[in-house]
Formats: sequence, C-alpha cells, structure tokens
Amino acid sequence: MTVGQSKPPVTLLAVDNLVTEFATDEGLVRAVDGVSFSVDAGTTLGIVGESGCGKSVTALSIMRLLPQPMGRIAGGAIRFQNRDLAQLSIPDMEKVRGRQIGMVFQEPMTALNPVHTIGRQLTEGMLLHGVCRPENALREAAELLDRVGIPSPDVRLGEYPHQLSGGMRQRVVIAMALACRPALLIADEPTTALDVTIQAQILELIKDLQAEMGMAVVMITHDLGVIAETCSEVVVMYAGKVAESGSVFDIFDRPAHPYSRGLLHAIPRLDSEPKSRLGVIEGMVPGLHDLPSGCRFENRCPHALEACRAAPPPSEQVAAGHRVSCSRWRDL
Repeated sequence: MTVGQSKPPVTLLAVDNLVTEFATDEGLVRAVDGVSFSVDAGTTLGIVGESGCGKSVTALSIMRLLPQPMGRIAGGAIRFQNRDLAQLSIPDMEKVRGRQIGMVFQEPMTALNPVHTIGRQLTEGMLLHGVCRPENALREAAELLDRVGIPSPDVRLGEYPHQLSGGMRQRVVIAMALACRPALLIADEPTTALDVTIQAQILELIKDLQAEMGMAVVMITHDLGVIAETCSEVVVMYAGKVAESGSVFDIFDRPAHPYSRGLLHAIPRLDSEPKSRLGVIEGMVPGLHDLPSGCRFENRCPHALEACRAAPPPSEQVAAGHRVSCSRWRDL
C-alpha cells in the first residue's frame, strides 16, 4: 500500500441468500426469501420498507432469535467475522449475542423485564460475558447510563422500567446493547413511538456512540428520514425480498425501482403546493401465503407488464454498488 492510500473496507457482516421460513396453520411461509447484503466495519446500513416486508425477521435471523419451533433459517449464510452464524451451536451463538453483536429491540417496554431493576438488567450481560468484575458492575452500569444521557444514573439503577419515560427506557435499551462494546449494533425501529424531539436525540446518540466505539450499525426502519440522517448504504425490502440496494445517494437521488420511487414520493415536502395530496402506493402488500409467481410488486406497480407477472425479475447492476430487482428499470 502506497503512502497516503486509504485502507480497503473490511466486511464485518455478509448476509448471503438468506431464507427464513415459518411453519403456520396455513402451511410453510417464507418471510425472508434470498436476501443478501453486507456491512463494512464502522459503517451504517439502513434496511427500509413497509411493515411486514421482512426487516425485523432478517434481524432476528442474524441474532438467531427466531421464535421456536415455528421459525427456522432454511438457507443461505450469515457470515460475521469469518464465522457463519447460521451454523453455530446455541452455546456458541450465546457468546456472540450481546458481546459481539448488540441489538436494540423495537419496543423497549417489552425488551425490559418489568420485575427487575434497571441496574440488574444492565449488569447481567456484562457479568455473563466477563467484561467487568462483579464489584465494579454497578459503577460501570452507572457510567453507561450517564453516557447515554440519563440524569441521576445512580438513582435510576434502583428503579424499574415502568418508572421511566419512553425516551429514557429506549436509552436504557441502547445502554444494554452497548454494555459489552460490540462490533455491530442492530437497531430495530429505535425511534418508534417516540416524539420527534426524542427521536432526534436517540439518533444523535447512536451516531455519537458509533463514532466513539467504531462499531458498525444496521438501522432498521420504515422512515426514510431516519435513513437519510444516519445511513451510508441502504437496502429496500419488499415482501421478503430485496427490491433495491445501493448508497444513500443512489436510493435518494436516482432510485431505479418503482417501489423505492413510491416511498420517496410519499415523503412530505416543504416546497410542495399548498393543499396538495401526499403520494401513495396503491394496493396492499401481498400475503405470504399468496405471493405472486412473478414480481411481488406487480399488483401495485403502475409500470407492470404481462412479463412482470410471468417470472421474478433478476437482480441487475445499475451502477457500481447499486442493484435493482426490476425488469423495467431501464424504461422508467
């Protein structure tokens, strides 16, 4: 490497053709079907899409936290630091969770145990993974709470989740996810049900902690504003598949998939005409038990042709690092 030349990026997580299935009363369904993406060390990847598109199931698959016995990883690989998490034994996976990969769950009130104090829940993972001595655990937990912006951390350690506000509970969940200084943080809808001011504070907090710890982040959200604010790379998911992937500039400045364009068109704009209506994507996401044989977006796509209904579209390269699954993207 020559002097002044930057180091090549290091791939921390590589999800390759992931397939996740659930056994239901109506039969076997695929909630995630052939999803692939990668995350470089120190970067932020955003996964965006409507509710039910497979975002959270993808995260739970990475963490091996699928509900049992209904859910299972049916195919593909999840390579993290040169190990396939999909093939790890349960004891080995338990050493990865919390220690090397932290996760901020979608609803902090359900992620926290209502009958245990904040202090006990914060120190449990630290002691389990041996990152601190028992006599120092509460002191380090208090420092964590202070770092995530919770006032009077020594007092909060003795309180229970119901005694905290929604924003403070979310900060506690973030502190728990970062307690062991993981290399990767998965944040699943970290600002859901929070008011706009608290949302901005939580996003800024995650960015600051990422810069401080040098960790990678997977940000899962339905909010394109969050994606624009925090991410460098984006994966757009629809009905269990990747519709489009690329840099944040690719997705926002030159979207190739009609679904990505529809999502962007639905964002309120300050320069829009007075009393103008927001754009909408007509129709509904298809049910997992009744998926179309062709493109999964064809029943809602204004550009769909008969060929779109015949076979699934291949993943094609639009430009370097920018891919789309749409047979008509060149004509749009």
